[in-house]
Amino acid sequence: MRRRERTRRADRTARALAVLLAGAGVTHFLRPRTYDRIVPDGLPPRLTTLGSGLAELAVAVGLAVPATRRSAGWAAAALFLAVFPANVTMARDVLDSPRASRAVRLVSVLRLPLQAPLVAWAARVGRHATRR
Repeated sequence: MRRRERTRRADRTARALAVLLAGAGVTHFLRPRTYDRIVPDGLPPRLTTLGSGLAELAVAVGLAVPATRRSAGWAAAALFLAVFPANVTMARDVLDSPRASRAVRLVSVLRLPLQAPLVAWAARVGRHATRR
């Protein structure tokens, strides 16, 4: 694969990750109660929700800018690892809820291993970002 083609592919991949993170970041501000409920015990829910939303938006901007893409890719990987405890909390709460449907229970549990490909994707963006 030629260098120009690799660069275009890396740019598209980084932009797709930026869109994913920006969308997630925006939802933290539009529907904060949804996120407040899954903040692990010991952390202030609303502050954690808004802080993680802001972090997702900041990383998305970093991924969109070629000069900061390498560090933003690694920051995205760290962010995906940092929010994993909230995903575990959500799965535990759903499994404990008598009102949760079988489908919701299944999705909440299957979502946990999907964090690994997100971390790998972000690390790949960080590793392959070109210096411009």
